[in-house]
Amino acid sequence: MLSVYLLRHGETPYNADNNRYCGRTDIELTTKGIMQAQGIKSQLDGMHIDAVYSSPLKRAKHTAQLATGRDPVADQRLIEIDFGNWENKTKDEFIVENPDLWYNWIMDPSNTKAGGTGESGNTIVARIDSFYNEMLERHANQTIVVVGHNGINRLFLAFKLGMPLNKYRSIFQENSAITLFELDEKGEITLKKLNA
Repeated sequence: MLSVYLLRHGETPYNADNNRYCGRTDIELTTKGIMQAQGIKSQLDGMHIDAVYSSPLKRAKHTAQLATGRDPVADQRLIEIDFGNWENKTKDEFIVENPDLWYNWIMDPSNTKAGGTGESGNTIVARIDSFYNEMLERHANQTIVVVGHNGINRLFLAFKLGMPLNKYRSIFQENSAITLFELDEKGEITLKKLNA
């Protein structure tokens, strides 16, 4: 079994700006985001943590450092969704440009490429699942912290919980809030906490 403390990074300027899609844009945390990540440290203090992993993007690595007091191992598979033409835009901005594309993503993110040129849900889930399958072998009967992003975390949780991927937006992960889950030896998930 593998225990995972899963975090979304702390607030960024894009989160504060009407939830502008950040994707692969490598931006820093806001002052509030730094405080959010520091607040998690008190929740994790005293917990036995065997390893810390994060997305290679600065906002995730910085959150991991502040929340655990350790330098994380950056893994490219944990990077946020490639949002294609939606990158650096708010939903209101890009829906006006191509409402059909947003509709197709909402109805079938499994096979629709985000922003028309980005990643499909199936591609995203495959790379995240690859990461966790490796962690299940490498850290059997251990506890790890993983700091990722709202998009990838929600899609992965929806997939593991057996939800259709077009329901991934029903799961919301707050900035720098802890989600705790376990994966058994078969990769089956037990979700123990969400936004703790």
